[in-house]
Amino acid sequence: MIMRKIVSIKDCMKTFEGDGIPVTRAFPVPEIRENDPFLLFDHFGPINYEPGGATGVPPHPHCGFEAITYLLGGEVEHKDSWGGQAAIETGDIQWMTTGSGLIHSELVTDKFKKSGGIMQGLQIWVNLPQKNKNVKPWYQHIKKDEIPIVKEKSGVEIKVLVGKVKNTESEIQTYSPVSIFDIQFSKPDQINLEILKNQIAMIYVIEGKVQFLEDNQIAHKGQIIYFDQSSDEINFNSISPNGSYLVLAGKPLNETIIRHGPFVTNTEGEMKQAMLDYQNGKMGYLD
Repeated sequence: MIMRKIVSIKDCMKTFEGDGIPVTRAFPVPEIRENDPFLLFDHFGPINYEPGGATGVPPHPHCGFEAITYLLGGEVEHKDSWGGQAAIETGDIQWMTTGSGLIHSELVTDKFKKSGGIMQGLQIWVNLPQKNKNVKPWYQHIKKDEIPIVKEKSGVEIKVLVGKVKNTESEIQTYSPVSIFDIQFSKPDQINLEILKNQIAMIYVIEGKVQFLEDNQIAHKGQIIYFDQSSDEINFNSISPNGSYLVLAGKPLNETIIRHGPFVTNTEGEMKQAMLDYQNGKMGYLD
């Protein structure tokens, strides 16, 4: 059986965002601008806040892409200028389609601010196809207990955050064809995962150590693995008793990408218009 081969295993860049939250960033970094259709991959935290110490991210604009936040610890409240609002708790996911533009904030809840604790999670940006760049912004929130799980006979669990595994499909609706799975192991084991041959594929090691028998290579926590597109299957073996590995797959859009901070467009003219829309209040307001 032919399996996808590893192109590279990369150490992610360490940086800080917001109120000093440590971030492990796979891309964009100097050597990797994006991985079409994925624009950004950040693992924020873990950071242990004292009671009263956490704040979160104040209001700021976005347009032209979709973003998923998968909260691994803590509690934040999403608010946006199009009326979206939800408290995101540990294990929840949110999917935000920024489309023509919005203002949003992700401040910690009063409960978490008062108690303190560990905050961490994953944030991923997915490019919107040019034909959908100006769709109306909207927001989807899936609670932890509502995330579909595929349970293998071996005990391996696949949390289907976005996309489909076998006959199990996430409720998240996307404009770009992408899949995002959290594969969790309770003991050393291996798994074969089907990925469509026309999609790029990556695996980020959230926790544990993973071995790829096809290439005889090992990756550990905080590294990201890039694969070729030679097959529609990936085989890997968790050699840690407790491993968590995030799989990302998506069909490239092969479109021009213009980025300026929180805005993503296809042309310089569209970027100038996005900035004007923000300045003129067309993306709404948020206190």
